[in-house]
Amino acid sequence: MPGKNLTRDEAALRASLLRVETYDVTLDLTTGPETFRTVSSVRFTCSEPGAESFIDLIADSVERVTLNGVELDPAAVFADSRVTLPGLAADNELTVAATGRYTNTGEGLHRFVDPVDNEVYLYTQFEVPDSRRMFAVFEQPDLKASFHFTVTAPAHWKVISNSPTPPPVPGGVVDHTEVATWDFPPTKRISSYITALIAGPYDEVRDQVATRNGVVPLGVFCRKSLTQYLDADNIFDCTKRGFAFFEEQFDQPYPFEKYDQVFTPEYNMGAMENAGAVTFTEVYVFRSKVSEAKVERRALTILHELAHMWFGNLVTMKWWDDLWLNESFAEWASTTCQAEATQWTSAWTTFGTAEKAWAYAQDQLTSTHPIAADMRHLEDVEVNFDGITYAKGASVLKQLVAYVGREPFVTALREYFAKHAWGNTTLADLLGELERASGRELTSWSKLWLETAGVNTLRPVFEVAPDGTYSSFAVEQTAAADYPTLRPHRLGIGLYNREGSSLVRVGYHEVDVDGARTELAELVGVAQPDLLLLNDDDLAYAKIRLDPRSLRTALDLPRGFQDSLPRSLVLGATWDMTRDAEMPARDFVRFVLDSLPGESDSTLLRVLLSQITTAARLYTAPGHRAETAALLSSTLHGLAETAEPGSDAQFQLLEAWANTTVDRADEEPLRALLSGTAALPGLTIDTELRWTLIRALAALGAADAAEIQAELDRDPTSTGRERAAEALAARPTAEAKAEAWAKAVERNDLSNQMVQAIGSGFRRTTDLSLLEPYVEKYHAMLLEAWAARSVAIGERVVGGFYPFDLADSSLKAASDAWLAAHRDAPAGLARTVAENRDTITRALLAQARDAERD
Repeated sequence: MPGKNLTRDEAALRASLLRVETYDVTLDLTTGPETFRTVSSVRFTCSEPGAESFIDLIADSVERVTLNGVELDPAAVFADSRVTLPGLAADNELTVAATGRYTNTGEGLHRFVDPVDNEVYLYTQFEVPDSRRMFAVFEQPDLKASFHFTVTAPAHWKVISNSPTPPPVPGGVVDHTEVATWDFPPTKRISSYITALIAGPYDEVRDQVATRNGVVPLGVFCRKSLTQYLDADNIFDCTKRGFAFFEEQFDQPYPFEKYDQVFTPEYNMGAMENAGAVTFTEVYVFRSKVSEAKVERRALTILHELAHMWFGNLVTMKWWDDLWLNESFAEWASTTCQAEATQWTSAWTTFGTAEKAWAYAQDQLTSTHPIAADMRHLEDVEVNFDGITYAKGASVLKQLVAYVGREPFVTALREYFAKHAWGNTTLADLLGELERASGRELTSWSKLWLETAGVNTLRPVFEVAPDGTYSSFAVEQTAAADYPTLRPHRLGIGLYNREGSSLVRVGYHEVDVDGARTELAELVGVAQPDLLLLNDDDLAYAKIRLDPRSLRTALDLPRGFQDSLPRSLVLGATWDMTRDAEMPARDFVRFVLDSLPGESDSTLLRVLLSQITTAARLYTAPGHRAETAALLSSTLHGLAETAEPGSDAQFQLLEAWANTTVDRADEEPLRALLSGTAALPGLTIDTELRWTLIRALAALGAADAAEIQAELDRDPTSTGRERAAEALAARPTAEAKAEAWAKAVERNDLSNQMVQAIGSGFRRTTDLSLLEPYVEKYHAMLLEAWAARSVAIGERVVGGFYPFDLADSSLKAASDAWLAAHRDAPAGLARTVAENRDTITRALLAQARDAERD
């Protein structure tokens, strides 16, 4: 529908006409389980009286539209998610009364019923264009306004919004339920996408933090059935550290009156920076043991959303072209805060290990785009929440800080916030402040790094003299043919020698490289080390290559580095070489397996386990896939059994083994752990680990529907339901796969999380022939499935039910044919299918390289 896809040009025209003053939004949440009553009264001005414009609304129906006292016919003015506003005056008052619909997709106003106690929980998710699902609104970031919400809901609920929660006013009984009304104070001028409403019988923990503007109340909320697992003290401690760090760095007080953090069910993302009312995925309420990497990630997410209170909420992008800056800045700021103000002092190592790997992978897809992407309309925006927007952008910002200097960078930020508080800006506004503070010209930097796509590869090229020293040394830079830009890089070069079983750094040079070849005279005459590492200390955004001597050294001494950062960089280089078909996948799998014993860096361990699983499943030559899968599973099992009792490594290795089992012989040790007849010292088989074991048994054909139901009876929670659905879909039978397909693809009534769980189980199988019938079925269902679903659900179906594990030329050919025949397909659909196809294209090249190893 054309009205749903607001264009940048339409938004610019509307912003040139209108200034919005206030919204008065009245919501009645007591009208039933499917719909709610919404009335919006908007005051705004128009610079050209007599002009026509529109306001955005997605609703089941519109009952009344009144513009400047004149009743308009809803049937005549409401269509395509827009309400037409003809004949505007200089000063206008608009009222729109409508019936809104709750979602189960994590978009708009999401409604969830907790199966534990049948309590209802609501929350909003409005980024990018979904505040229009709750009230009539000029849905674009540069039409800021003050929002006044009045909410009627069951009296026993908590109701949370951007402003401090007022005392509820009793409102009698509706359908045997006592109701009340909350009349929130108006907000400051903010964008609609960061407004929020969270309602339900949430439990809360209160605290406060001292700020430059006085004491700010803090709240942490979650569902009642999760309260026993909520570690609010840890969350508050991280939050308070972030408050102190950001106020000092930005020289701006926290801009809102309170700060609530709400953990919500069936959430699509990690979190959302609603002003003063941040919503998080409740995966971050740890009901069972989790890896240290996940705890660290939660802390980063807390700080990321808090950074947005300044960058994004106080000062907001004019249009979504600068979405990357909004998110990349929050990534940079939160990682800096985590490294300098919390226990996670190695946060930048974690960033390099996980986030940059995500960016490198995204940047090599056919869908890659410049960091500063051309967001022509909302559909462009919705598909660009990716590794470029977040991780590559943050990597480049880190380089920019080094380029202009940390002190000038902070000076520029302070001026930027002071000058543009409560307003809207573009990238040029920030770059202008940076140029004034640093004295550096940034136009050329911006063109090279922000306005072009693709990742460069850096390779050492040298000659060695008879005495073992470099007689010449250069760094060669290459780029993909489709994205040929060569860029300047500041990077470290580390020289490491063997000392027993260790690799010790004996030299380090920090250099600038640019162009296709950079001669480095400072290395001429230096003794060739056992291992030379480009981009040591991880300063640059680029893929690196190891020369043959260095690669042999790394393979010989997989645990040679005493520090996790160079080890991560070398492992990352071998991963890139494997993905680029320069290193056989089986060699990579063995190298990583040899590197795992004793690994204590939780994030590195998590990333490596994911990478070797992908290498074994997709990148290994088909003739060797079974033996490689068996080697992977058996080695992980052995490593889990010998890992330090109670350690993070023991936990992650056991999970990884259970997730990679392929042999029915694994049934006995899996069942022994599940029943308690066997145990790993220091490890409790808790609720989530039980589900991990049940899922593994189901995938082996060793757990039937009755056993899965029995486990669900032990854990009758919403998470338990998702785990059970995943296990049922993982069973290696044609009937189980057909049932999963029917539930999530042929029907369209499941929640976002349930679709995701079933898709994950569907893809898991030890018998690839079960997936072969779905190559044709998958491509045949795409257009209809996408058109019938929201973006969030569509992406889960199109991405989640692609039969990746087949990884053969027939699958690639089918996707190529579909893309060629549907060049006019919706952008989000075409992009998702193309990215799936890209995965198979890369896999086929890697398989061919692995086959050459024989």
